[in-house]
Amino acid sequence: MAARIERSRAGGATWTPSAEAERPTWGWIWQAVSGALVLGLVTLHMIANHFVVKQGLRDFQDVVAYLSNPVILVLEVLFLFVVSWHGLLGLRAVIFDFGFSPRTERRITRVLIVAWVLTVLYGLWLTSTVIGYK
Repeated sequence: MAARIERSRAGGATWTPSAEAERPTWGWIWQAVSGALVLGLVTLHMIANHFVVKQGLRDFQDVVAYLSNPVILVLEVLFLFVVSWHGLLGLRAVIFDFGFSPRTERRITRVLIVAWVLTVLYGLWLTSTVIGYK
């Protein structure tokens, strides 16, 4: 457990962080980094896909043409990678709040990494299907 609750002399409970809780975890650091990247990429995505487009949306042919630009394709694929990573790190943090053992936490992390890889592969397949449709 990362923290302990102790009774004070007055009878109230006080929260005392353990040494483990005092240092940042890599999961939290990656969550913060990916969150900053998501903020930048979602801003670019919204501008390019909704704010500069007539009537606010692209039709399918416009999306195919849009994704045919290599720079745009790299940005959208990066967006896919980062959003998936950020979301699964958030899910990992919520699951870890239940206080599993370190061994179980490692297993959960492995399962979520597999889920991330499968999500990205599906997104890449979907993107290539859209680009290949002409």
